[in-house]
Amino acid sequence: MSAPAKSPAHGAPPGRGALRRNLPSARRFLAGRKSALVRLGGWSLLESAQTFLGGYCLAQALDRGFLAGQTGTGLLWLAVAAASILGAGPPMRGVFTQLAELTEPLRDALVRRAVRQALRRAVTDPARTDDRADTGAVSRLTHQTEIVRDSFAGLVLTVRAFVFNAVGALIGLLALAPELLLVVLPPLVLGIALFLATLLPMAAAQRAFLDADEAVAEGVGAVSAGHRDLVACGAQADGAERTGRLIDVAERTSRVLARWAALRTVALGVSGQLPVLLLLVSTPWLLRQGVTTGALAGALTYLLQALLPALHSMMTALGAAGTRLLVVVDRFQDATAAPVPPKVPDLDLDPDMVAEVGTSLGRRPPRTVPAVEVRAVTHAYGPDSPPVLEHLHLTVRRGEHIAVVGPSGIGKSTLAGVVSGLVAPDHGTVLLGGEPVTGATAQDLADRRVLIPQQAYVFTGSVRDNLLHLRPDATSGELSHAIRVLGAEALVHRLGGPDAVLDPRGLSHGERQLLALCRAYVSSAPLVLLDEATCHLDPAAEARAERAFAERAFADGARARDGALIVVAHRLSSARRADRVLVLDGTTPRFGTHEELLTSSALYRDLFGHWQHTPPPAGS
Repeated sequence: MSAPAKSPAHGAPPGRGALRRNLPSARRFLAGRKSALVRLGGWSLLESAQTFLGGYCLAQALDRGFLAGQTGTGLLWLAVAAASILGAGPPMRGVFTQLAELTEPLRDALVRRAVRQALRRAVTDPARTDDRADTGAVSRLTHQTEIVRDSFAGLVLTVRAFVFNAVGALIGLLALAPELLLVVLPPLVLGIALFLATLLPMAAAQRAFLDADEAVAEGVGAVSAGHRDLVACGAQADGAERTGRLIDVAERTSRVLARWAALRTVALGVSGQLPVLLLLVSTPWLLRQGVTTGALAGALTYLLQALLPALHSMMTALGAAGTRLLVVVDRFQDATAAPVPPKVPDLDLDPDMVAEVGTSLGRRPPRTVPAVEVRAVTHAYGPDSPPVLEHLHLTVRRGEHIAVVGPSGIGKSTLAGVVSGLVAPDHGTVLLGGEPVTGATAQDLADRRVLIPQQAYVFTGSVRDNLLHLRPDATSGELSHAIRVLGAEALVHRLGGPDAVLDPRGLSHGERQLLALCRAYVSSAPLVLLDEATCHLDPAAEARAERAFAERAFADGARARDGALIVVAHRLSSARRADRVLVLDGTTPRFGTHEELLTSSALYRDLFGHWQHTPPPAGS
């Protein structure tokens, strides 16, 4: 398992690569809205005038008014400053009007792009679309477009406010006394330069942190979903190790992000606090240079009420909303180029984490011992829950083909889990080949049975690796026989042959199930449990697979019929092909042939009638 995936910029750091990828689109977007930018700048200039008047009028009120004994003059200058503050309403209205001219077209463009991406993905990769809904497209259409709009609006407001406040303040400092610029400007420029130098690394660190965080979520979800299979394969330690590595990566990326955030705080301190400190320390020198008391008060006003608040807002916005905007917009770019791969690096449940359990040649008890014995088994999913299985008895003879039917949620998959040893019953005993499953090791159980669940798993690797995973020592002839008898030749040929690299995302549900069936067929485990493992195949393919397992034999002629086949059925045809059928009805299970059950089981008669009158699923 690798580290979290980098941004797809040919190995470039995520922040710098993302900036390069998005700059051309940003330039085109802004170039098409020059008139809105010009109007926004015009309204902002009026804000610069207000900033200029705030400090300059205070300085004049002190020097020409109150300190010179001219109270009326001082009050007049203060009245001018107050009038500039009261007149700020129309400019702000103009600013927000022009801001809407920028943000709303941006959101509309992103929505159109997200729709195009989703449609392109659905057309070019229908198998992946069938596998699961494109939740990324939904997120881009809703949550991420709003993130971009809000972040972009906040950035425009804060950067605009800083730029035009800085223009007004610096002009005011120059008008009051040029010496003030010698004190204020150097730390201000230094802090801004230091902050700008952290922007791209901060964006890279934030993207790496987001990728690592999503990788942890995906990894934990995959391990949770495959917990039954991990336990069956005895791969708990491997799953824990993989998850631990993802958590370690997330911890490292969070530490890197924290270090860059600390450096950003230093930059804010240099540019935000150092100018005020230097101004106070330099006051004696400035007074000797002829700077007046009013000019010093005006300079402090510029710093404390205009320049530094605007600088703090801009740095906070660029450091948080800016990097977030860059990361989210880059995800739109990524999805435009190609379907986005999972954030979890190489977590396609590789060979140690597959769902089908069992394999390797094991000892075979005498044929007189039943293949499966279920003795008085009771199981409930909680102390206060009604039993799913209650005092169930079942004997499956060697070489027998059994179908299990019943309403949804009645306990069919639970029975498959109990028989395979994946679910420990609350009461009762399960014997496979005369040996209890309780206390058996994962490898011992693997020697006796193979279970294929409804959601068949394949992993990234060659087709051959996938098919031989349960029996690596199988010959090429045995592999070819399994592919032929299950009708998978066309699929293997389309994938590029047995040695072709398999991408699980490119397979439909039915193709995954067909590969999983081939894998189980190659296995030497005598007992095969198909838990709706053919539900995504068409009826003809399903019939072929069940017949192949019922008459299972390897290419060298060695019989595997001293085992048994148990099929959790979802079509009537599966029950008709079985030697006997187990009907689970939640009260009194019935076990017999198809003809016997039509007479003895009302539920089976109902199911038989329902199946007879239900059209096949679309695409079957």
